[in-house]
Amino acid sequence: MSDMYEPKPEHKFTFGLWTVGNIGRDPFGEPVRHPLSPVEIVHLLADVGAYGVNFHDNDLIPIDATPADRDRILREFKAALQETGLVVPMATTNLFADPVFKDGAFTSNDPKVRAYALQKTMRAIDLGVECGAKVYVFWGGREGVESDAAKDPQEGLKRYREAINFLCAYVKDQGYDLKFALEPKPNEPRGDIYLATVGHALAFINTLDHPDMVGLNPEVAHETMAGLNFLHGVAQAWDAGKLFHIDLNDQVIGRYDQDFRFGAVNLKAAFFLVRFLENVGYQGSRHFDAHAYRTEDYEGVKAFARGCMRTYLILKEKARRFDEDAEIQALLAEITSDDGTMAPFQGGYSRDKADALKAHPFDRVALGRRGLAYERLDQLTNEVLLGVR
Repeated sequence: MSDMYEPKPEHKFTFGLWTVGNIGRDPFGEPVRHPLSPVEIVHLLADVGAYGVNFHDNDLIPIDATPADRDRILREFKAALQETGLVVPMATTNLFADPVFKDGAFTSNDPKVRAYALQKTMRAIDLGVECGAKVYVFWGGREGVESDAAKDPQEGLKRYREAINFLCAYVKDQGYDLKFALEPKPNEPRGDIYLATVGHALAFINTLDHPDMVGLNPEVAHETMAGLNFLHGVAQAWDAGKLFHIDLNDQVIGRYDQDFRFGAVNLKAAFFLVRFLENVGYQGSRHFDAHAYRTEDYEGVKAFARGCMRTYLILKEKARRFDEDAEIQALLAEITSDDGTMAPFQGGYSRDKADALKAHPFDRVALGRRGLAYERLDQLTNEVLLGVR
């Protein structure tokens, strides 16, 4: 295996306790792998060369743990981090698994459930910060409906906003160095989930008391399952200064949330995503929110984790070749060529500029006849990915 594709700490590759710790249960089948403790998962990730490990509160501390159990588990987990050198860049709260959250957490119709969700999240934030997390993710997996008769969406968003505002204030009051990242998803496990896409979440953030503290954690599978272009969502989040974290995996359009190994389905989409992240200088974690096939034992889980990281690094190298390929760059230069004649019309508005633009003669027919060579450009992209350039 080439050293250039070996993960290093500077690549910031992370996995969740729930990813490599997935035991292979699905709605139609029982587990195929025995559970691993958090300590065992930390050592597994160290073996495959990961940089960090992330967790939901109950991935680390069972929901019914006693205070003594909590202290012991946390002590052992932190010792494993110290021993392996892994870090915890991100944490989150499980507000979806327990039956109490069947109608949502922050948006539940029951005010007691909403209050409990805030209590649970504050305690989980404390836990995440204690372990070193700098980003805190909110995935509202149960924040939604199966029937719009059950919940007013405007009231649901109001409750959501109040919860995030409350928790922002809590973080500021505690003096924590922590940012929030909302994770959009259109459906599953609820029929329809609030804040379904990157665009929904960006609009919501602008309504918060502390929008500077809150950004996004977009996920490949979540946007893709709805047939959206994930790269475009990531670019919009980056453009808004809100790409605080990212979840990498893969997904077939229109299917349930599959969480496949990164690059397992659509290598071209993965390629353009990696190229974008590397070219804009994204400095956050490359977090793999995915899990191994149900067919695998734990050696297969290690192969899955190594595959996620290796594919990212291979695509990073392919992006470099794309950007250095003379024919590709010549095509791009031709496609985006500018003879300078439109310079007087570019930039901001002025009355003189508008009047001059309205009076300028354009050869519409000639402009429409121009071929753009996108077929050739796309084929050359394929050839880079197929290793013949």
